Amino acid sequence: MRSKHDPGDCLADILENIARIDGYVRGLDRRAFGADGRRRDAAERCLERICEAATRLGDTAATMMPDQPRSDIRGMGNRLRHAYDRVGLEFVWDTVRDDLPTLKSDIERALEKLRAEQTKGKTR
Repeated sequence: MRSKHDPGDCLADILENIARIDGYVRGLDRRAFGADGRRRDAAERCLERICEAATRLGDTAATMMPDQPRSDIRGMGNRLRHAYDRVGLEFVWDTVRDDLPTLKSDIERALEKLRAEQTKGKTR
């Protein structure tokens, strides 16, 4: 399925929300994060946006970031939106600590490649 959303905008949205989450959790351990409802709520909302932006990439995501589990990302977004009452602290914390650094690296590479292709296309 081809996406009608600009891939560059989607990738930039993902990076922006990862940066926000980094700011929200900086200096916290799991216990402190769990005790701070505002930061947890903020991180969860940013995770929703990340999942939505990744979904908006459509099939482009497979070529832009082939190592990312697209179905898991979509599933996480659905879980955060529709099963929010069953989203545990460990799920959010583990995602933030274990999955976002790799996603960030992959998104940065994809955005760099996309920008290079766009620049190359303009010089032709």
